[in-house]
Amino acid sequence: MNELFARDRREIAPGAVHLPDWLGAEAQRHLVESCRTWAAPPAGLREVLLPGGGAMTARQFCLGWHWYPYGYARTAVDGDGQPVKPMPGELAELGRRAAEEALGEAPAEPYDIALINHYGPGAHMGMHQDRDERSPAPVVSLSLGDTCVFRFGNTETRARPYTDIELRSGDLFVFGGPARYAYHGVPRTDPGSAPPSLGLSGRLNITLRVSGYDA
Repeated sequence: MNELFARDRREIAPGAVHLPDWLGAEAQRHLVESCRTWAAPPAGLREVLLPGGGAMTARQFCLGWHWYPYGYARTAVDGDGQPVKPMPGELAELGRRAAEEALGEAPAEPYDIALINHYGPGAHMGMHQDRDERSPAPVVSLSLGDTCVFRFGNTETRARPYTDIELRSGDLFVFGGPARYAYHGVPRTDPGSAPPSLGLSGRLNITLRVSGYDA
């Protein structure tokens, strides 16, 4: 695709960095195929029910630790109850490398959580904070498939000020330090915008975190 303006590295806020096209085409295809394997039962892709009675429009599965509103467990407590699959070493290393490249330093503890969301048609994510971990290590977010609007806000409120960023397949977004607990969300995706070579319908978001929990 010919770009009118280059998609360069961009600091959205102190501690929050967008690196476009961080993953090459082959790495993207490999991760999509891996996600298909990881998402299979047991403890596979599920609908996440919220405490108020609603459900997230994005479906999710987890590796390493299982997230549920609002905590972590070693089993899919709000799914089939089975043990969560282990955190793959390749994702832990990807998280370390991403944090180091984006922020100049990787956390001392390894990345041991992967939350993987699939956004189908009409799926979105409301503004929220990632604060169920005990570690303040940077959050690493990798985008695969459809383009989305990623809304990155402030640490005090879900409302403005915030910045809308276009995240495409292969993009990396890392937020840590003073931006670690900023509100963020995905108001919309662009269906059918995924690279055809991925063979992917919708958007996959791989979010890597450090739990701070004892093994």
